[in-house]
This record gives sequence, C-alpha cells and structure tokens, in this order.
Amino acid sequence: RILAEDITADVDSPPHRKSLVDGYAVQSKDLSSGHATLQVVEEVFAGQVPTRSLASGEATRIMTGAPLPDGADAVAMVEDTVLVDGDTEVVSVRTELAIGQNVQDRGVVMKSGEIVMRCGQRIRPIEIGLLCEVGRTEVVVAERPSVAMLPTGDELVDAAQTPGPGQIRNSNGPMLHALASASGAIPSSLGIGRDEPEVLRQTIESALQTSDILMLSGGVSMGQKDFVPAVLNELNVQTVFHRVQLRPGKPIWFGVWENGENRTLVFGLPGNPVSSFVCYYLFVRPAIDAMQAAAPRLRHNTVHMNDAFTLTGNRPTYFPARFVGNSDSIELLRWKGSADQRTLCEADCLAFLPAAGTYEKAAMISALPLE
Repeated sequence: RILAEDITADVDSPPHRKSLVDGYAVQSKDLSSGHATLQVVEEVFAGQVPTRSLASGEATRIMTGAPLPDGADAVAMVEDTVLVDGDTEVVSVRTELAIGQNVQDRGVVMKSGEIVMRCGQRIRPIEIGLLCEVGRTEVVVAERPSVAMLPTGDELVDAAQTPGPGQIRNSNGPMLHALASASGAIPSSLGIGRDEPEVLRQTIESALQTSDILMLSGGVSMGQKDFVPAVLNELNVQTVFHRVQLRPGKPIWFGVWENGENRTLVFGLPGNPVSSFVCYYLFVRPAIDAMQAAAPRLRHNTVHMNDAFTLTGNRPTYFPARFVGNSDSIELLRWKGSADQRTLCEADCLAFLPAAGTYEKAAMISALPLE
C-alpha cells in the first residue's frame, strides 16, 4: 500500500541515552591510562532506569539498550573487563575509552515532531516496523486503482486447456493480473476477448464504466483482425498515442475515456508476451504508481556490458539480461524474440540499448531492474 499522509514521530528514538553493548558504564577519564579498577554500584537491564548517578571510580553494569546513568559518558564492553577475584562489586577495566564510545544519544535516530515517512511512500515490512515504533497502528493509504484485463484473439484458449491446431494458451491474462496485483492495484479478469467487433465493444464498454485502468493485449497492430483501436474509437476513447519507437512493444496503444467525473486509462498492449510485459513495466506500472501518488519506479542502473554485442534494427531495445558480479555489469541473454517467455524468466533486468550498432565489452549502458 501507499501512504496518503505524512507520518510524524511522537517520541524521540532512542528515547534515552543508551548503551550499545553489554558491559560497564563508566567515566572515560577514569580509563585515561588504559586500566582502572572500579566499584560496581548498580546493575541496569533494558527496560529499567538507573537509580543513582555515577561518580569517579565507579561503574554500573549495563545491558544493551539500557539507559546510561547520569555521570557516565562511555561504556566498556564486557569483553574488556574482569571481575576482581570473582567479586561482582569490583571490576577491572582494561581499555581506553573516548567520550561517547559505545553510547547512543537520545533522539539521534529521530526526534519527536519530525516527519519520518512521506505521503507517497510505499509501505513495506520495514515501514510497518517504523509505524509501530511511532505508535501509528492505523494510517491513511491511497486507494488502490482497479485494473481490468482483457487478452484478445481467436487463437487463445484457457491455460488449463490443451491447445488445438493454430491455438495457444492465454499467458498474457494471468501474467498481467499478477503484475497488476504486485503493483498494488486491484486486478480483475474479463476472460478472453474474441476477434468479433461487437462482442469486444460490449465487453470494453462495460469495463470502462467500472475500472480505473483497462489493459487489453493483442489486436492493436496492423492485421486484418486487429479491431481494438477501431472499437475504442467508437466508444469515444481518446487516442493519446499509437505505436512507439521501441522493441519489443512497438504496437502499443494508449488512450483516455472520460464520462463526467469518471476517467479510465486504456492500454492496448501487444499480443506477444514479452512485448506485453515490457510495455507493462514502461507504461502501465508508472500509471498505477501515479494514481496512488507513489514515487515512480522507473529508475535505471548504470552498468557495464559483460561481453560485446551488436544490435541490429532501427529501434531502441529493452533486452532481457541478468546482473553479474556486484550488479555493476550485465550479461545479455539469448533472447529469441517477443514470444520467448522462457528467456525472460531467466532475466532480472532489461538492458536498454538506445541505437543499433556494436556495444563493446565494458561499454556503459543503463538497465531497468525487474522487481
């Protein structure tokens, strides 16, 4: 989910000056020679409060996270100490300590009244921990956009069926459903749209009334049965763009349908699954983020080519690839085209090759991580 409000700390963190180790709270000046024998005056565990101040020549046995007593300015680790003749009230400390060593001051992580999370921030498990630390068990979150999916094509059959001659299983629908869910949207499936304009019209018209985003796959290119753009035009979906200089994903269609206060974004994705996947990452996911006022997730990493590669064609290309080493270089995979989902499953990033030509080994390019 995405935060729809700023979150303010109601407490300092840490709430007190605390020990970072198990050991003995001391006055650092007592250890200027690197050794001192000190009287242990108190023992303080996490969750307890010291009852007395520390004077020169004294020490307080203290546990990690416990508040420091007044008068102490450092903590000697237990590993650097020895009890004198087994006496728990006298400790020999054998180390030098700087003021503040093994101590964390109050409020260095956050101060009461400070904004610790911003509107638009994504709530991951670690954010839930921070929300609990500042006492926010309920927060205002952005409404999740509803996303409807309609893969189209007479050749498609359900994934559970065995394809007949000329048929293929519907992989785009379930893939896009999972992608939308992972992006924080509420996905719904409209089944499989057949290449019949009137049937497509009825299904799309209904989806426009109930969805924030409509994703279609297939039917947007230049074939005789690519009816989707014409049907969308008949339904007064305003075309924003159709076709882009991109591989894979050139046929993508995008438009907006408005009816009073209702507005639906319509994406016509290519039918080939890798094209559909790439277009989702580049166009649909940013729209879902924007609808929730979330920070965009199109950040590319600068990486080195692991090997030389020659790109042909006349379009910028997002090429399935894999990070290697410390993720500062990439290996291009043996991608066999826009229908090759198997290779895409081996990828953890898309390498962006902006123009045709030879990219030498160690050449600097950008890569989009696949989360």
